[in-house]
Amino acid sequence: MLRRYILLNTNKFVNCRHVSQSMLQSTVDEKSGIATVTMNKPPVNSLNLEFLDEINTQLNKLQKDKIRGMILTSGLQKVFCAGLDITEFYNPNPDRLAKFWTVLQDTWLSLYMASFPTVAVINGHSPAGGCLFAMSCDYRVMVGPKYTIGLNETKLGIVAPKWFQDTMVAVIGQRKAEVSLTTGKMYTTDEALQVGLIDESLPDADSALKKGTQFLNNFQRISPWAFKMTKDISRQPTVQWLIDNKQKDLDFVLKFMQSPDVQKSLGLYLQSLKK
Repeated sequence: MLRRYILLNTNKFVNCRHVSQSMLQSTVDEKSGIATVTMNKPPVNSLNLEFLDEINTQLNKLQKDKIRGMILTSGLQKVFCAGLDITEFYNPNPDRLAKFWTVLQDTWLSLYMASFPTVAVINGHSPAGGCLFAMSCDYRVMVGPKYTIGLNETKLGIVAPKWFQDTMVAVIGQRKAEVSLTTGKMYTTDEALQVGLIDESLPDADSALKKGTQFLNNFQRISPWAFKMTKDISRQPTVQWLIDNKQKDLDFVLKFMQSPDVQKSLGLYLQSLKK
């Protein structure tokens, strides 16, 4: 049953239009024009082909709807997003793997270069692709102190692609990113705040959502055109490599992920999860 009203962190009901259901719930506050997009794919919001496609479709729809801003968060307890679904890489069907990676590329570009301001309200652990999604937003508010965030691919025996790495460099700088990436470091909320991986830390999800809304309200008197042009100029160096090398990036992933050493590492990791 579709609902016309949702309960926000202010403990007041506000008029909203319902945008979608399924693995992704999205509502838009009619008064502020702010969309809240909630990932809800139990148990850990892992990003498989179908989920990525749904996220990208929703981002493109919000773009056409000309919303004023977006909050990306999780409807699950303890997890914001666990990252890419490892089963997409283990003994993969090459055609599906190619489609999966292409949709991931497109989804990242849609989020990273969104024409509207975006806030990640990180209300749970956020490793790997979850960290990428958070870093791709314009502002990051994380619930502390018990959750962690980072690009931990090396601990799984795989390599974060160049555009993952470039996104982290753009957020925390070359040296901190290099150490983080090579060691697969997962930052606590306090550590993430200290290095600039997140912008603010709040004690609970309600206050984090409120802070995210406050940030987006800063843009009420800012020209959407001026915002978008400024963002495009700032972020263009980070996206340009992928724009110019999408096929090269895909070819590398297809070759790398199907190599015996990587398949062995992924198999051992999946076995460890069963234990």
